[in-house]
Amino acid sequence: MMLPDVPDELLARLDVPGPRYTSYPTAPVWGEDFGPRDYARQLEIAGADATAPLSVYVHIPFCRELCTYCGCNVVVAKNPHKADVYLAALAREMDLVRERLGARRQVSQLHWGGGTPTFLDERQLALLFRTLDARFDLRPDAEIAIEIDPVVTTDAQLALLARLGFNRLSMGVQDFDPEVQRAVRRIQTVEETCARLERARELGFRAVNFDLICGLPLQTAASWRRTLEQVVALRPDRLAVYSFAYVPSARPHQRALARFGILSARAKLELRQLAHEVLGGAGYRAIGMDHFALPTDELAQAQESRSLRRNFQGYTVVPASDVVAFGATGISDVGGAYAQNVRPLPRYYGALAVRRLATERGVVLSADDRERRRIIESLLCNFWVDLGADAGRRFATELGEVAALEREGLVRVRGSEIDVLPLGRIFVRNVAMVFDAYLRAQETRPAFSQTV
Repeated sequence: MMLPDVPDELLARLDVPGPRYTSYPTAPVWGEDFGPRDYARQLEIAGADATAPLSVYVHIPFCRELCTYCGCNVVVAKNPHKADVYLAALAREMDLVRERLGARRQVSQLHWGGGTPTFLDERQLALLFRTLDARFDLRPDAEIAIEIDPVVTTDAQLALLARLGFNRLSMGVQDFDPEVQRAVRRIQTVEETCARLERARELGFRAVNFDLICGLPLQTAASWRRTLEQVVALRPDRLAVYSFAYVPSARPHQRALARFGILSARAKLELRQLAHEVLGGAGYRAIGMDHFALPTDELAQAQESRSLRRNFQGYTVVPASDVVAFGATGISDVGGAYAQNVRPLPRYYGALAVRRLATERGVVLSADDRERRRIIESLLCNFWVDLGADAGRRFATELGEVAALEREGLVRVRGSEIDVLPLGRIFVRNVAMVFDAYLRAQETRPAFSQTV
């Protein structure tokens, strides 16, 4: 589906800092008064239903180099042996979490992210998987995914991951243009990516995803089209095409990109429209804010039936009411609360050395939080939401703002239902922001990326 044209005045007015809503409430409003004891209590609440499956995330923070566009929590290291202490700490954290979850052990989704998980060598990869497998029960139909850097990852590592049971790979690509790659300090040829993709398919991986970034410095319509056409030729199963989040106040290393020029909202939007044109022409269907999948993919089918979901690992159809995260900066979503681990490795190691969870901050969701989270998630996943009975009383202020968006052609309101129209899909984060009670109450907004 082609994106519609956007008037300059509308673009200027709506391209504002705003959350990406990987959570609601968003991380800036979580409190440090939520600590290890609070997280332990929420885990015990989540453990009450022993038959409910879990989603498990493991954060591997290590990277060999720091890419200048990166917004992830990473630790730059050259020697894989630096991760041995980290793996031992992960095992201690898993023991503490398992004790509080009780008999709840089934896992329907496992995701290793980073950083670069394949920073770990084969011995370490196997050790980490055994550590998990000894403490949790992976369902036979579980989605077992890992993020990889095609340049760092070896064929031997891919073969090991296949033997361990991984069935989905997410390959970082970002952009294939050499000038853009040099600017963002991530050099990766089409040939290297193709070799890893072909080997993954030979090994029987169920699906391979590519991650791209739209709006990087030095990207042009011509160079971005070449990247998209090269990607289409490789035919990944899914694509994430993220809008570049330039937040130098929060990620100081991004300041190195300023000398190359930061793209305007109009330029980023044109690149985004080009992605829809090229990928749509190749048979991919737009999913949510920034993903693409083939029509037969379960994500596309879930969006059709308005059952698509989203968690910290991305868009999903996997049934799991709670997400348990392990590792430095890991964010769990359990028992109606968010809990985030500390970032500095010494503090993470120190907490676990004395058998204490490494929780640094979090929040317990109120009934209003849970309702607004449902609304925001449905808007971002399915471009539709039913506000339910008595919406006019409960969301009178919000519906006034929605009416203004309707007059501008972003949404259509039918009773208690809101449909996000093609123009509104470009600004769906802005639509979701209407229902963010915390954003409404803040005098100044945190360092969010621009909505376009």
